[in-house]
Amino acid sequence: MLGLLGEIALALIISIICFVGGWFVCTKLRRRKIGDAQETGCSIIVEAEKEAEALKQTATLEARDHWRREREPLEREIEASKRAVRELEGKLLEREHQLDRKVDLLEGKERQLTKAEGELEKRAEKIQSGESRVDTMIHQQQQRLESLAGMSRDEARHSLIERQEERARQLAARKVKEIKDEAIANANREAKEIITRSIQRFAGELSVENGVSAISIPTDEMKGRIIGRDGRNIRSFEMVTGVEVIVDDTPGLVMLSGFDPLRRSIAKNTLEKLIQDGRIHPGRIEELYEKAREDAEEQIRESGSKAAFEVGIHDLAEPLLDVLGKLQFHSSYGQNLLIHSQEVSALAGMMAEALELDFALARRAGLLHDIGKVLGQEVGGDPVQTGAALARKCGENADVIHVIESHATDTPFRSAISVLVAAANEISVNRPGARNEKMEQYTKRLRAVEEIAGAQPGVENAFALQNGREIRVLVNSGKVDDAYADQLADDIVDKLEEELEQPGQMKVCVIREVRAVHYAR
Repeated sequence: MLGLLGEIALALIISIICFVGGWFVCTKLRRRKIGDAQETGCSIIVEAEKEAEALKQTATLEARDHWRREREPLEREIEASKRAVRELEGKLLEREHQLDRKVDLLEGKERQLTKAEGELEKRAEKIQSGESRVDTMIHQQQQRLESLAGMSRDEARHSLIERQEERARQLAARKVKEIKDEAIANANREAKEIITRSIQRFAGELSVENGVSAISIPTDEMKGRIIGRDGRNIRSFEMVTGVEVIVDDTPGLVMLSGFDPLRRSIAKNTLEKLIQDGRIHPGRIEELYEKAREDAEEQIRESGSKAAFEVGIHDLAEPLLDVLGKLQFHSSYGQNLLIHSQEVSALAGMMAEALELDFALARRAGLLHDIGKVLGQEVGGDPVQTGAALARKCGENADVIHVIESHATDTPFRSAISVLVAAANEISVNRPGARNEKMEQYTKRLRAVEEIAGAQPGVENAFALQNGREIRVLVNSGKVDDAYADQLADDIVDKLEEELEQPGQMKVCVIREVRAVHYAR
């Protein structure tokens, strides 16, 4: 037990000795590290102080250099300002010397003016005394003149004024006449120039209608098929279309003759469809004729819209477009009315533009000025009033309606647009080659023949063929029997001889056809 305690005490003593030794060693090491750190810190501080001193010197040098750089321009500006001040002082001194010289000159002139004023006063006194003597002499002369003339001064002045007024009136009247003559001459010259320029700018082609249309056929064998057995096809075609078919020895051609362009156009379209189809018989002719009529109505609408678009009009009512398209199939003295209306529209618009008027309104009035001719032939009555009524119904401008009303009548013009449209119409119809008087007379004669025949009771249609040498009359078989058909032909002959001045030899052919149509279901 004592041995164990001794070992423990010895171990404790050794531990204490080791702890104390370790502590002394650690303390010594710590003091050494502290000393090393202090030496390092001192060296760092010394180096920092040296660097700070170097930076201070560098900053001082840079500041001095910057101050020197900033100072040099300021010194130059100050020097320039000093020079400018010195120059200004020199100029002011020179100006002062000049002013001194001018003051001396002004003082010399003032002395001269003072001297001149004295002389002028003396002269004024002399003039005043002379004027008083002149007034006295004038008064004496006036008294002598009044006594010699036998009238007072006021009477003489009044007489002189009257003579001057009369002379002035004569001169004014002469001047007014010269101005009026010159204005009329200038106006005529300018009007001619405007019309000439408009005609030069307008390059429309002439379109004169004729009464014949040519149709190409693939072979001459087709002529026989068009004629049909015993001529039934050609008779049926002429009866349905109202157009004469001319089949002669000309190779590859068949001619259609008719004075009505619309009727001839539908017939041409029908025959072309028949030739293309190849089946030619009376039933097929009637079927294709109805299709051709529908195509013609569509063509009329397209022609009206195209004509309005070409002259820059985009808001015409549909009824006016339809009537406008029908002008394509009407003519006046052989001149196509649609092309004529487009010409008048273009010319009137050009002249209105040159005169700084409403050229759009002038074009519109020119395009619609002849629509009454179509309506007059379709619905009868006065064509001018019928056309004006349609335009009024479609809400057209009052100037446009007036142009339609004044066209081809003696209605006085109420606006400049009316005058321009009338002038454009005269230009269009009177240019060389535009009119065909014989064609117009021929057309009127054949229309009159058809109207006379169509006015008889029971007549459904009447067609003038062979240049008016034959009149084919289609009657209603329910109203006209065979006996009355013969009598009707005699009545039509009597009417033609009575109403036409030179009817010539005309063949009146009354056709009474009975059809029985039933449908199998």
